[in-house]
Amino acid sequence: MNRRQFIQSSSALTASALLQNQEVFASPLLKNIGIQLFSLPKVLEKDFAGGVAMLSQMGYREIEMYGPFPFSAKAAVDWWASVTPSLGFSGSGYFGKSVGEVRQILKSNKITVPSIHTDFITLQENMPQLAEAARKIGFTYVTLPAIPEENRRSLDDYKRTIDVFNRIGASAKKEGIRFAYHNHGYGMKEMEGQVPLHMIIEKTDPEIVYLEMDLYWTVAGGGDPISYLKKYPNRYKMMHVKNMKKQVHFSGDGGNSNQWIELFPFMTTADDGVLDLKSILTQAIQSGVTHFFVEQDMVQNPEVALRKSLDYLKKL
Repeated sequence: MNRRQFIQSSSALTASALLQNQEVFASPLLKNIGIQLFSLPKVLEKDFAGGVAMLSQMGYREIEMYGPFPFSAKAAVDWWASVTPSLGFSGSGYFGKSVGEVRQILKSNKITVPSIHTDFITLQENMPQLAEAARKIGFTYVTLPAIPEENRRSLDDYKRTIDVFNRIGASAKKEGIRFAYHNHGYGMKEMEGQVPLHMIIEKTDPEIVYLEMDLYWTVAGGGDPISYLKKYPNRYKMMHVKNMKKQVHFSGDGGNSNQWIELFPFMTTADDGVLDLKSILTQAIQSGVTHFFVEQDMVQNPEVALRKSLDYLKKL
């Protein structure tokens, strides 16, 4: 074998080896994996800087914060104070830090904040304050985690809420930010011949109202995440990534917190459930989702559970 033949033969073998092992060199499905901070509120309440550093060391690069915040409407702050005794913690928002301190903690840990969860009243009354916070912290989306129960008791309630969503979206756009709605499990069954969630998606302006899909609550409400992503492309921009120990549904229409709490024990890490996350996440990317937040509400041992979810998602 002469030198030219040797080089050609070696090149062919190298190319063949690379093709046979292409999965090893493939890019991960998700580029920047985020975390919704409601997964570890007690850790953050005890030591916000230390908790953020822990997430960064695990490999999380984005976070989604939850309110109330210092700029939140008084009604939201009062409501939070009324429910926190039963939760076992009271920390939220900036966890007692100044906005400057929060910004520095995030920067030093190379973490960004694409979205925050805030309440219905603050979205309607304090959009300028939300926009000011967005400029300081860097988030784009101001997201409603749930429609208050009194605003979804009837189909007419949903129709009025849709009008409010469009007004909030227009207000957010004017301030240079985006309004998003995070679905819970209610509104996915027919009410007076219509499915409220379908109404919300179809009757809100796609240019000013965006969506965040919660996988767990979508399935619990009887929905198929892939079907929603295919039916409404480019509406969902964010996703809460969760898994179920076994497929479960609400005992009723998913309309109250008791039904949500009943299903908490079935929530598990991304690697340990029945949902086909690879197929769902692949479709999500094709349908325009750009931010993926792991969430396991108030999980025990977040130091272990959140690392397991991240490590699994990195391998997809």
